[in-house]
Amino acid sequence: MRKIELSKTGLMVPDIAIGCMNYCGKEEKEIEVLVKTAMEMGANFFDHADIYGGGESERKFASAINMNGELRSKMILQSKCAIVPHQRYDFSKEHILKSVDGTLQRLRTDYLDVLLLHRPDTLFDEEVAEAFAELKKSGKVRFFGVSNHNPMQMQLLEKITGEKLVANQLQFGVAHSEMIANGINVNMKTPSANVKDGAVLEYCRLTDTTIQAWGPVRGTVKGKTIFNDENCTDLLKKLEEVGKEYGLSKEATAIAWILRHPANMQAILGTTNADRLKDYLTASGVKIDRQHWYDIYAAAGNNLP
Repeated sequence: MRKIELSKTGLMVPDIAIGCMNYCGKEEKEIEVLVKTAMEMGANFFDHADIYGGGESERKFASAINMNGELRSKMILQSKCAIVPHQRYDFSKEHILKSVDGTLQRLRTDYLDVLLLHRPDTLFDEEVAEAFAELKKSGKVRFFGVSNHNPMQMQLLEKITGEKLVANQLQFGVAHSEMIANGINVNMKTPSANVKDGAVLEYCRLTDTTIQAWGPVRGTVKGKTIFNDENCTDLLKKLEEVGKEYGLSKEATAIAWILRHPANMQAILGTTNADRLKDYLTASGVKIDRQHWYDIYAAAGNNLP
């Protein structure tokens, strides 16, 4: 498994992480197999959130593997907080501290390697700095990051907290590549030229912030759901064609396409199928050449000006 440095922290992480969102709906024996499979292949980074199954995904994860100190020392655990049911986001000190304590209890650990703020809370203030400081001082959180934030929101958080944000988890993949299209269509009249994310891809590269790509094999192309619709022919054919050059399946090729980008991204897998997990993890360390990369980009319905 290829390792990358998370931001400039010195923490080396696998370039493919395991997303645990759907563990709440699985039997613990299935979860045990998934975690064991991932660990055996070197994918020891697990991504959680307190909102996943209302905390049930975290609880089942720890219970399924009988979490203990020895096992914990071999893992990198990340979780997210700030989404509150009933349509609210909350960066208050009280909510963040309570959420982290709940996550630690459910995961049966005394610290998180990374804590992400899940969605932007436009009402956040200095309380978030107090929460970060307390969590860091107590040793409950090593590093902080965000998910689904734009560059200005990230800069504001860093100014207020004094903490370097080490990651931004963003939706990205062959069927959701607006971050790429914005940059390629600079100064054009095409819809893709409308930058809605504040050039977050370039900002993260400039600031050495790791982009964690969620939903790497999700999305639609011309109204067709990738990998679930046979009419998504151009892209699927190209992924199959390119995949044969590297000994990868279509899905693994789509993940390798993400990892090829020099932004040094980390793909977050959401599968709960052990066979698919093994397949997807084969994308690690495979470097698709430039022509193949652009061929896939074009097959996904993206135009080059």
